[in-house]
Amino acid sequence: MPKDSPPPRRLFGTDGIRGTANCAPMDAATALRLGQAAGRYFNRGDHRHRVVIGKDTRLSGYMLEPALTAGFVGAGMDVVLVGPLPTPAIALLTRSLRADLGVMISASHNPYEDNGIKLFGPDGLKLTDEQEAAIETLMSGDLTAALVAPSRLGRASRLEDAPGRYIEAAKSSFPRGHTLEGLRIVVDCAHGAAYKVAPTVLWELGAEVVSVGVAPDGFNINKGVGSTAPAALAALVQERRADLGIALDGDADRVVLVDERGQVVDGDQILALIARSWHARDQLRGGAVVATVMSNMGLERFLADRGLKLQRTAVGDRYVGERMRETGCNLGGEQSGHMIMPDFGTTGDGLIAALQVLDVLVEENRPASEVLRCFEPLPQRLVNVRYGGASPLNDAGVKAAIAAESEALGTRGRVLIRASGTEPVIRVMAEAEDEALVEATVSRLAEAIRAKARAA
Repeated sequence: MPKDSPPPRRLFGTDGIRGTANCAPMDAATALRLGQAAGRYFNRGDHRHRVVIGKDTRLSGYMLEPALTAGFVGAGMDVVLVGPLPTPAIALLTRSLRADLGVMISASHNPYEDNGIKLFGPDGLKLTDEQEAAIETLMSGDLTAALVAPSRLGRASRLEDAPGRYIEAAKSSFPRGHTLEGLRIVVDCAHGAAYKVAPTVLWELGAEVVSVGVAPDGFNINKGVGSTAPAALAALVQERRADLGIALDGDADRVVLVDERGQVVDGDQILALIARSWHARDQLRGGAVVATVMSNMGLERFLADRGLKLQRTAVGDRYVGERMRETGCNLGGEQSGHMIMPDFGTTGDGLIAALQVLDVLVEENRPASEVLRCFEPLPQRLVNVRYGGASPLNDAGVKAAIAAESEALGTRGRVLIRASGTEPVIRVMAEAEDEALVEATVSRLAEAIRAKARAA
């Protein structure tokens, strides 16, 4: 099977394990077995083994964190608990502490009812399909062998200065000769993992900071705030006459921006701006930017005009990262706002991506509305069709409808249909220069899929 089409797995999806909290697989029993299995898999050699565990602000994190801790301790691993911190901070600390494994408890942009578990290897990179499959195999078998003797049980401790370590790492990505003084920035932390660290970083770099989404209560993560709901941020940016709005998601590994006019800027435009800036400074490596099949064709044309290529992968920042390592590229991301910049970290980091944009704003001394509109995107529409039971994409009639619409578009555009890796949803996307054609194509395909879902 091609590398860009990862094989289906029972537990792990495109971004770890995810589901409804307190229901399998997001229950304490599964988390315990995951800790035991992953502990056994990464328990190699005679050294003291260590795992870093972080989380976002969901109430269910208080259930999953101790269950994972028990599993790892029972497998002989020392556990370092860091509390609510962004996903990229966990990847950073895993490497910094020379840990064997990093764990982030988060369902990213999903509502509080959901939760998830992401695993990072000692290099700070998300696990490969093969590693996840091996852990799944261990989880499905007898884990007695994973349990160590009483004398070899691990210990759990809390790292009190973990937020400060990430704050300093984020600040170091911003050029020392630049300052954010004179800029008013509204930052929306989605009541999530970055609710303390993101405003602190911006303030310490000199900005006047207006913070929203910084009062988590266990239930309000991503609720009407964050990168998937930027309307309130856009209104506040205009109301406060801010220079830029930054919207992070629940675990702060993705970002969307809002210019001073209240216009939302997606990941494709952010990629284009950073690519332009780095290319002009001879900092862009690999002669390309890596993005997914979801990225707009306008980005591809923008890069081509500058002699750069767009390398496309399957959806998921892990696959973007893998392609970057294969090709030597140092900039990649997703339209949704995941930005991977290995010069600064091993996984998507919404705050550091925003700092790269702010660096350009400071350098060019122009409004965000001028700087951030790098290209005119082709009309693109995405519709999510929820289903129950078997995937409608396996139906012959649905397959025929997709083939017919793709053939009808020809070279004028493209159709992309895919199943979500984190929820029972089919994502239906079409893109072309003719907006009416895009709307009609998506409507017909979405209805064909809905009809099959209803019949099932």
